[in-house]
Amino acid sequence: MKRMILFLMSTFLTVSVLQAQKPEVITKDKAGWQKIGDAKVDFKTDRDKFIIIGKDKFKSLKVKAKDAPVVIESMQVEYEGDVKEEIALASELKAATESKVIELKNSYSGIKNVTFVYRTVPSSGVTKAEIELWGLK
Repeated sequence: MKRMILFLMSTFLTVSVLQAQKPEVITKDKAGWQKIGDAKVDFKTDRDKFIIIGKDKFKSLKVKAKDAPVVIESMQVEYEGDVKEEIALASELKAATESKVIELKNSYSGIKNVTFVYRTVPSSGVTKAEIELWGLK
């Protein structure tokens, strides 16, 4: 019985991690703003990683809050070659707004992933906020 419970718990955790880390495949190489991906944000502190595959050399990033306010506690960009950049974005985005444009220091290198630590701000009628990550080529 204990083995069955351990198996079910490990399967649940594996599925949860895989859902949060679904790769975003970038196929367009044209200039301009491109949507990289989106995620639902819990009320408790949540961590999500956008794994990016493909034509992934961006000069700038921005984050959009869609239907509810979101508190972004931290943001980290990891480039090819395991170089990491901490982004000073600690802020609250109101619903239907976007962050400032974030100029990347290693724009010559492809992005492997972007990790957020954030949470939904409670508001009437909304259970979870949704954010979008956008990149400028």
